[in-house]
Amino acid sequence: MSSDRPATPQTGDGAPRGAAPSRHSLPGGRVWSVALDVLRDGARRRWLLLAGAVVTLALGFLALSMRLPADGSSAVGQLFAAPVAPGVRGADVAVRALFAFAAYGLFYAGLPFGIALCADVAPALLAPGRVELLASLPLRRAELLAGILLGVLLLATGTSLYAAGGLAIVLGLKTAVWSAGPLGAALLLGATFGAIYAAMLAAAVVARSTALSGGAGGVVLVLGLLAARRDTLSGFFAPGFGRAVFLGLTAVVPRIGPLADAAAQLAGGGPIDPSQVASLLAGAAAFAAAMFALAAAVFARRDL
Repeated sequence: MSSDRPATPQTGDGAPRGAAPSRHSLPGGRVWSVALDVLRDGARRRWLLLAGAVVTLALGFLALSMRLPADGSSAVGQLFAAPVAPGVRGADVAVRALFAFAAYGLFYAGLPFGIALCADVAPALLAPGRVELLASLPLRRAELLAGILLGVLLLATGTSLYAAGGLAIVLGLKTAVWSAGPLGAALLLGATFGAIYAAMLAAAVVARSTALSGGAGGVVLVLGLLAARRDTLSGFFAPGFGRAVFLGLTAVVPRIGPLADAAAQLAGGGPIDPSQVASLLAGAAAFAAAMFALAAAVFARRDL
């Protein structure tokens, strides 16, 4: 089968649906059809249920266990077990430190959780038997991969927005300070995870292994955390091949630490440098594009 010539659509158990010509006639309609099928597959295999349940339980625990007064200074003092002098900061400013702290937690807990949750998505869709059904649909192989990536990005961003929105409501009810900043932090989290998942998708195309896909995500996560301190950490390597590899790898991965800092600043209403955030997002997008190009090149040459 040619990878660029649409074939007659077929359906079956586990095959994606939604090959309606009306949807495919829209720009990117085929990609969106696959993305929606990824979400439907996630609902069928309980991915969405698991993500929603974990977030809901965490929010419920937070709502029932936190005992914060409406006074912002007292709230921050209780959280960090340190007194905050009245009048030093207003209640609104003090409570926003809670939002920044929560954004860090959302970011650093959300990325490993997303890697574990989505490690099986691409390997399951590209498994022998399933991938032939997908390839029989009227779409190109690159569109199939783009749809998988888009579907996971929608899943990650939707879960992040649900968690951030619930967190904003809980803290708002507890402190009487309301902010939409956590929603912006959730969008940054979704974009960061999208870059990580592009590497997981490439690994899944190469080996069709859940373990390798999850491992690739974990490696990118660790390297992304180290990237912000790469110049300092490179001193621990002797000059030569090892240092060159470390500097090379940490130069191309998304800088997760600074992205988490930007998310915390955004959630807490702190000062944001738009050009710096744009540069960080551009770097993450370039990494995702490179990983997707690698996945598409390998997949285009593979016999199904």
